[in-house]
Amino acid sequence: MGLTKTDTYTTQTLGLATIFKALGHPARIAILEFIAKQTTCICGDIVTELPLSQASISRHLSELKAAGLIKGTITGTSVCYCLDPENMPLLVQFLNQLNSPTHQTCCS
Repeated sequence: MGLTKTDTYTTQTLGLATIFKALGHPARIAILEFIAKQTTCICGDIVTELPLSQASISRHLSELKAAGLIKGTITGTSVCYCLDPENMPLLVQFLNQLNSPTHQTCCS
């Protein structure tokens, strides 16, 4: 996190920062959208669905996995991915907090 002191932030704040950093690339959003539409884990279909190389897809999947947005399981020689529901409530709660109608609209 550069020159900032990460120990001054809560674990929740640091977790959210990691999630939003991972969401900061359009390819990762597209990958999440594709995975979310599937009814089973995805093993190799992502490369055929998105206009990215295998290496780019792998790099983006690694970032999403590190942020806790997806999880992967090894099946033979391939890794199958699906959404990781563990961090989704944290993300939804934060966005709902920002969108709360109880906040005053002082800037018009």
